[in-house]
Amino acid sequence: MVRALFPGTFDPIHYGHMDIANRASRLFDEIVMAVYDKPLKSLMFSPEERISLVKEAVKNNPKIKVTGYSGLTIDFARKIESQVIVRGLRVFSDFEFEFRMALANQRMAKDQVETVALITAEQHTFLSSSTVREIVLLGGDISSMVPPHVEKALKEKAAGMGEQSPPNSLRD
Repeated sequence: MVRALFPGTFDPIHYGHMDIANRASRLFDEIVMAVYDKPLKSLMFSPEERISLVKEAVKNNPKIKVTGYSGLTIDFARKIESQVIVRGLRVFSDFEFEFRMALANQRMAKDQVETVALITAEQHTFLSSSTVREIVLLGGDISSMVPPHVEKALKEKAAGMGEQSPPNSLRD
């Protein structure tokens, strides 16, 4: 059995993430979507909220499991006996970042875990969690970007934030 780890902050999960997870599930026996708990960036949702949103988003694919994790991704991959880390690529800058991370993981894992990058579907190339957060905080329509339950959670969270702009605002 080949277990693949698809790590991320998923703040929030969007259709681009779901596309990568579902496509990866056609390639590997099991996908573990691992929600990172403490990234070095500001988040809108708590780890528990993000895990819940991800679980709901992928509930119809029995090959996808969802969990939280902390620490180094490569250590978590070894802990769950994952042979592969799955990453999604949207634009050229994603490649540079993911390439460096894959090389660092190779150094630390000593050929125990491979990295596989899937190119995003064309309709999702613009999607990022920060873009989705920015649009919802500015009152825009995100219905084509996230599942309905995520849209509802985002709107509720945004209503509680008032006029506060998100970190790394597109308005800057």
